[in-house]
Amino acid sequence: MRRKLQRLLKIMPESKKYCVILTTCGNREEAEKLARLLIESRLAACVQLTGVTSFYEWDGAVNRDDEKLLLIKAKSTHYDRIEEFISKNHSYDVPEIIQLPISGGSETYLKWIAAVSK
Repeated sequence: MRRKLQRLLKIMPESKKYCVILTTCGNREEAEKLARLLIESRLAACVQLTGVTSFYEWDGAVNRDDEKLLLIKAKSTHYDRIEEFISKNHSYDVPEIIQLPISGGSETYLKWIAAVSK
């Protein structure tokens, strides 16, 4: 299985080897902790934080919360490990964890992601 994935990645366009993963946190402290740990573990090359207002239904009620959105830049092959990491270290019962493929990008930036990630 691993060899099949490695062969697929070799023929895949360079940009497809990378992704952005989204997750939100209820406060800045938790967001910064997750960001720092993702970088220190070399699962992600860059994590950006920004404020968002989220509207969602939970337990039959419509909620509005100010949250911190994390934009996690990583290798696509790291997605499963990042999903597991977020699930284990997040305070939400059901954290948002969404992978967005990168369909194009600066070759220099993409090479940097590869260089600083495991």
